Amino acid sequence: MRFRKKPVVIEAIQFKVIKEIPCKYGTHKEYNDFEIIDFVSAHNHFVRVGTESNGEPDGLTFIEIPTLEGTMRADVGDWIIKGVAGEFYPCKPDIFEATYEPV
Repeated sequence: MRFRKKPVVIEAIQFKVIKEIPCKYGTHKEYNDFEIIDFVSAHNHFVRVGTESNGEPDGLTFIEIPTLEGTMRADVGDWIIKGVAGEFYPCKPDIFEATYEPV
């Protein structure tokens, strides 16, 4: 037997840089992490924003999201998806673009 996935409309937001500000260390990046926190916490879920040094003064910002499979990490460029049961999970941009289209 063959099956086709049912069409589903989801809500999603991309984790991205919203502003780059020149500074004496290079470029300071501002992210839309507060927008993602609002998106997820509006549904009684909470995320953690973290930064790790990667040799740049600004570091690498990421978001940890509690999912049904445990805590998962979203990096800049990833999409945060609200699933059909109200769960949240990160999705890499190439997978997101291959799977979803705007409605």
